[in-house]
Amino acid sequence: MTFNASTIAAVGLGGALGAISRFYIGLQVVKYYPHEIPFATLAVNLLGSFIIGILVALFLHFTPNDTLRGFLVTGFLGALTTYSTFAIESFILLGSNFWYGLLNIGLNLFGTISFAAVGYKIIAYIFRF
Repeated sequence: MTFNASTIAAVGLGGALGAISRFYIGLQVVKYYPHEIPFATLAVNLLGSFIIGILVALFLHFTPNDTLRGFLVTGFLGALTTYSTFAIESFILLGSNFWYGLLNIGLNLFGTISFAAVGYKIIAYIFRF
């Protein structure tokens, strides 16, 4: 990826939109699914993993320019998903409710990998890669 003004602006704009999306999705998830397990973080991580699976499959066959890739992957998905929040929420849960902590770790770890694979496989099936 090239380091130029348009790519930097695209990453920044994507990051802003991803952060706003994460905030909004988190509010909606907590509103409708309040629970000790942090489902808001899980939701954005699963969604982001699904989208990156789709994008990686597409990018293997349709090469986007650096600006678009920076906007979508580094900017938007980088801000939408959150590893650090997952880490601290898991740490806290392990101390307060060990089993919920393990469940949260398992759902995030295996769920995100599975969602990325499903996104990738859908595109591979559609385009017959």
